[in-house]
Amino acid sequence: MSANILSRTTPRTLPGRHSNFLRDAAPHSSVQATEKPSPIVSDRRAHQAQQPPILRSHPDPDVSVDIVHHANAVSEFTKKDILPSTHLGDKGRLKRPGRNGEFKERGSLLHSPRTSVPSAKQKTWNRWQQLELKKDRARYNKKVKDTRPQNVRADLYIPTVVTVGQFARLLNVRLGTLQRKMVQAGMRDEIPYDYVLTSDYAALLAEEFGRNPIINDEAAFDLYPPPPHPTPHLLPLRPPVVTIMGHVDHGKTTLLDTLRSSSVAASEAGGITQHIGAFCVPVTSPSDSGLDATYTNNTSDERLITFLDTPGHAAFSAMRARGTSVTDIVILVVAADDGVMPQTLEVIDLVNREKDRGNVGMVVAINKVDKEAANVAKTKQALLAANVSLEEYGGDVPCVEVSGLTGRGLPDLIETLALMADVMDLRAERDCSAVGYVLESKVQKGLGPVATVLVSRGILTPGTPLLAGTSISSTRMLLSSFSQPLLSAGPGTPVLVTGWKSLPAAGDEVLASNEADIKRAKANRLRKKSTDEVLQDVEALNAMRKADREKSPADEQTQSKGEGGKRELKIVVKGDVSGSVEALVGALEGTGNHLAGVRIVSTGVGDVTESDIMMAKSVDAMVVAFSVSIPRSIQSIASQNGVVVHMSDIIYRVMDHIQDCVVSMLPCTYETKVVGEATVIQLFDIHMKGKITKKIAGCRVGNGVVEKTCTARVIREGQVIHEGTLRTLRHLKKEVTEVGKGTECGINLLDFDDLHEGDMVQMVKTIEIPGKL
Repeated sequence: MSANILSRTTPRTLPGRHSNFLRDAAPHSSVQATEKPSPIVSDRRAHQAQQPPILRSHPDPDVSVDIVHHANAVSEFTKKDILPSTHLGDKGRLKRPGRNGEFKERGSLLHSPRTSVPSAKQKTWNRWQQLELKKDRARYNKKVKDTRPQNVRADLYIPTVVTVGQFARLLNVRLGTLQRKMVQAGMRDEIPYDYVLTSDYAALLAEEFGRNPIINDEAAFDLYPPPPHPTPHLLPLRPPVVTIMGHVDHGKTTLLDTLRSSSVAASEAGGITQHIGAFCVPVTSPSDSGLDATYTNNTSDERLITFLDTPGHAAFSAMRARGTSVTDIVILVVAADDGVMPQTLEVIDLVNREKDRGNVGMVVAINKVDKEAANVAKTKQALLAANVSLEEYGGDVPCVEVSGLTGRGLPDLIETLALMADVMDLRAERDCSAVGYVLESKVQKGLGPVATVLVSRGILTPGTPLLAGTSISSTRMLLSSFSQPLLSAGPGTPVLVTGWKSLPAAGDEVLASNEADIKRAKANRLRKKSTDEVLQDVEALNAMRKADREKSPADEQTQSKGEGGKRELKIVVKGDVSGSVEALVGALEGTGNHLAGVRIVSTGVGDVTESDIMMAKSVDAMVVAFSVSIPRSIQSIASQNGVVVHMSDIIYRVMDHIQDCVVSMLPCTYETKVVGEATVIQLFDIHMKGKITKKIAGCRVGNGVVEKTCTARVIREGQVIHEGTLRTLRHLKKEVTEVGKGTECGINLLDFDDLHEGDMVQMVKTIEIPGKL
């Protein structure tokens, strides 16, 4: 009987004026409706009152009703009791039962002793009611849009399989950050660097970092350094990388010159280092006396040490941080006469941060101990106060007293460096593809774009294709720090690499591979870079529009009364190397305040060209040429187009000049100063030609000096009645320009003759006070 009930075809009527079609009472039946006249039922309750349902004390055992799993339970009931419950909705459209929220009554649910009728406010198992509720929600969501600001989710292309270390580079986060997120997600066993993740796990982790994962092997292809060697203690030794850091003018370059018997400091502009220099210096063993400064091969009594010389000026903080990230040992140079200075504290903070991340040692070299004003004890106390634990005070940081000018203490410094290198046991593999970092890049005449690369792993040879950022090199030639060609460069060796198609940025990682993989990786990096730029522009635009919406009417009125908002000094920067351009841009962008500031329009490495002048003209900018030359033809083009070009080889002079230019753009304040006072004693009438009478006031100067060029202010009974200029200022019939205190004079004002005896004439000067940053 259950099958007969489910497949019954007894029709019921759909009442209405426009339709007399019949349909099956069961909504799941496939029997089509046929046209047949039927009476109109207007009220379901009235119909139920006329035909009461037949109650059964024992239901049919063949019918099994399960209201938990089946929303539309069907039981045995008289066909006459199945009543129509539909009606016409708006515009004559037929509505199914339960569309207005009422419970769709069925005989089995109403009269079965095993079930109870739920109220209209409770959730029911009516399928049509759930569909209608879902449609209503869809209509509401379509009409009412969510206007809350949403973060832009960047697309992240993920390969089918990826290691944890490579995935951290794809996400552009630190490996420790990714590993902590994996631990939180319950993936503690999968956090090793070389563990291979599937695309499913990688996609879930990418969503945790707010990315939109896309599985695409071709778009996700990139170059990565090879994984770490499983047994690093069996690898060959490499030269230590030692970075000399400290405050400006504390003798870092002079100390390095003495180590390698050169004179780099004497040839630097302004006497300060403005580039990062890398030198591989062979030094003798501590037992030998003296230093061998010639570039020779590593013999039994010599060892190679790579020195990095970093600038000490405050503007080169990014360059110092780049030097610290690739170094093994930091020599902190502190002048004995100056002590601890601001950049000294910055270096200490950088070293402490690198100690937390890896194995970085530090040696303190107290320089200039040969000067009379040197105070070594005071300098050591200042270092202790700066959280530097020296060995002689029970710490772990060795301290050596040296003199870069005389060479005093340098053998002790070399011995300390050698001992620290032996303790750190610095090793690197040589049989893998070359990996390094760009320390500096520039355009060199005759060689084109060149870059100083510090090799960290592998062996770099001429002809090896390289990729640094989005720059490709064919490695035409390798040059040493002494401009000698090299056949190969091992770990810990700085070399000058030529053959770059474009100039790489300082700090980029250099990877060696085949040409096909390098081209694929470059295309993907360029696409990702353009996508990131677009997302940054979108976020900036959203932030600007949000600020405009939140701006109050008072702020808008204040801005409308101003002189066009914040003024900007547009600058086109050209420098000799990429690191110096980066430092100069960082120093100039912070110049200004809320009224006037600096905006960098364009940056580049190399000499100033005609295109730079035309760009500056189009945006009304000035050109800053830092340590580069400007041909005479380019100078004439700049003068013809009215473009200001500023040339300098010293960074702090450029900063001072730009700061003066920004100050001149600030609004000035004006101050009124009284320079003299005169009292009217007697009035005289002087007859001029043409029967014109001129009134002259005889005055005595009481305070200050009465100057003819100043503004005259007439004060009567404490109130200013006139303010203008002097027409005549005479003393004993002579026209004078100023009259001193205690002197009598005659005064005639321009366009004012109503002077009375006892009036006071004040001479006022307006002083313009320039703005301050």
